[in-house]
Amino acid sequence: MDFTIPADLQAYLDELDAFIAAEIRPLEQQDDNIRFFDHRREWARTDFENGGLPRHEWEDLLREARKRADKAGHWRFSAPKKYGGKDGSNLWMAVIRDHFARMGLGLHNDLQNEHSIVGNFPFVAMFEHFGTEEQKQEFILGGFEGTRRVAFGLTEPHHGSDATHMETKAVRETRDGVDGWRIDGEKMWITGMHVATHCAMFARTSGEDGDARGITCFLVPNPTPGLEIEEWLWTFNMPTDHPRLSVNNVWVPDEAILGREGYGLALAQSFVHQNRIRQAASSLGAAQFCVDESVRYARERKPFGEELARNQAIQFPLVELNTQCEMLRLLIYKTAWEMDNMPHEEIEKTISDKVSMCNYWANRLVCQAADRAMQVHGGIGYSRHKPFEHIYRHHRRYRITEGAEEIQMRKVAAYLFGYLGPKKGMYG
Repeated sequence: MDFTIPADLQAYLDELDAFIAAEIRPLEQQDDNIRFFDHRREWARTDFENGGLPRHEWEDLLREARKRADKAGHWRFSAPKKYGGKDGSNLWMAVIRDHFARMGLGLHNDLQNEHSIVGNFPFVAMFEHFGTEEQKQEFILGGFEGTRRVAFGLTEPHHGSDATHMETKAVRETRDGVDGWRIDGEKMWITGMHVATHCAMFARTSGEDGDARGITCFLVPNPTPGLEIEEWLWTFNMPTDHPRLSVNNVWVPDEAILGREGYGLALAQSFVHQNRIRQAASSLGAAQFCVDESVRYARERKPFGEELARNQAIQFPLVELNTQCEMLRLLIYKTAWEMDNMPHEEIEKTISDKVSMCNYWANRLVCQAADRAMQVHGGIGYSRHKPFEHIYRHHRRYRITEGAEEIQMRKVAAYLFGYLGPKKGMYG
């Protein structure tokens, strides 16, 4: 068994570091752009007088960073080659995301906005597998060109983790001689609607509450008559781009369906593994950053004439956190490698529990590491002059989003006790 980072992957990390040093760091310092990352970051990013939405200057800066990364051939790394990408694997993406997050806050990688100079594109894979040729051309290429941006409209005010009891309904309706669907209902936490050109709106089209089948995904233009943003939900970490919205008498043609009618929930769940393993790698990297910074500070700080690091009360908690980082890194890399070496449809059947283990534990670990970093740093650690409060507030949401940790632990339990996965039926 060989656990070393492949030479070509290490060479690519070096290339990315050189690009960051040459292009991204200077942009970060230009025109006081550092205000988006230093102690002023929350104010600089948030338009508090406009519903708490991101300021235009902040999003313009992110757009410029992505533009430079795309020109250099990095941004589309994980996308298929036919769309200008490099077919980046799950293992490479996990290593890159761990590497970036371990570097701390910066324009190279700001996960509050899912921004990175090496992008993650779940919608590309979704359209590639489920979209028509017309949809692929419009939404994949349009997404890279900036003319199309799709929000994910699954969650509802009264139905979070359980999408099978979805109250949003769609019924067949012909208008002006065109066959289509009328959609009515509510959605919540639909990230990015302030800039989305479309919402992938999930609605029940057949079946009963609790049925996994009978839910269909519709590509609803934004804006469109009947779609209303009711409020922007302010969160633990600002700015916010997460609205509660309503759809009343919204009509779309048959061509707006993404995938097969009635199989939308399978579509929604099909690429969760790729998102979860990459998110786990980012949380791991951020946790390692908190540990590394705490160790550095403990060696430099000398209360009572002796290094803070001499105290076992400082050493032991960081030892435990660093041990967990080392073990988790091996599991994340191994799981990502296994994902790359099996058909996509086999992931859910064989190693979905491992993906969930990586994700829920990494998201919990980064919160523990950020909290410990605050404690080691004392008052300055609690202030916004250090990044730990931002890391905690951002990553805390991942224990709820992308599948709450309780949902993921339930998946692990189902595999462990033989209700799902390779052990199914083993215990009778």
